[in-house]
Amino acid sequence: MIKALLRKFFSGTDTHPESAYNLWAAAYDSQPANLMLALDEALFSSILKTINIKNKVIVDVGCGTGRHWKKILEQEPGQLLGYDVSAGMLQILKEKFPEAITHQLSGNHLAQTADNAVDMLISTLTIAHIKDAGAALQEWNRVIKPGADIIITDYHPGVLQKGGKRTFKHENKTVSVKNYIHSIPTLQFIAGRLNWKQILIIEKKIDESLKPFYEKQGALRVYEEYVGNPVIYGIHFKKEK
Repeated sequence: MIKALLRKFFSGTDTHPESAYNLWAAAYDSQPANLMLALDEALFSSILKTINIKNKVIVDVGCGTGRHWKKILEQEPGQLLGYDVSAGMLQILKEKFPEAITHQLSGNHLAQTADNAVDMLISTLTIAHIKDAGAALQEWNRVIKPGADIIITDYHPGVLQKGGKRTFKHENKTVSVKNYIHSIPTLQFIAGRLNWKQILIIEKKIDESLKPFYEKQGALRVYEEYVGNPVIYGIHFKKEK
């Protein structure tokens, strides 16, 4: 019974991220009851406030509509560059930040960024959309300087393993975005081989404070099944000198 409810709650045909986010772009910033966006906002903000980014060069991989850009720009970085697979999401970002420098991604290559040019790389709610996480992190390592900070957040792989999906409504149909499951130990292993030191890891569990989000979705049975399990994580790495 529970598995059937989970399938219903997370229903939809898996769609490639580029196509899915092009469909989602216009409505993406208008989701006041979106649990994952709310959790990511809090989690990313808590990590960012521990890092001095003034005058730093920052790359945002999977920047989307620039959800985090206002708080980043308020801290006066030297440059903020965005990469995303979705032209639709980048269009919304440019409407919000007309001076933004953005590039549409095809694959993992950050073609417009030179070696050892970046002081901080961030990637939020993105890495599970990337099929080859090892290749992606290796490319990120190419562009970051020794001493650079890396912030990664995403759906917790435990949730994805149990059948959780990113879904949204488009023309009265549920669309689910294609995900790949990268365990946290796997990412930590890859990071270690790249000489990235883990500074902090946060795993946010589903608890009583999140119950209202599930109530609004009519998904209390899902809440009851997942309560106590981590739903999102964030990791702060630093590339050792």
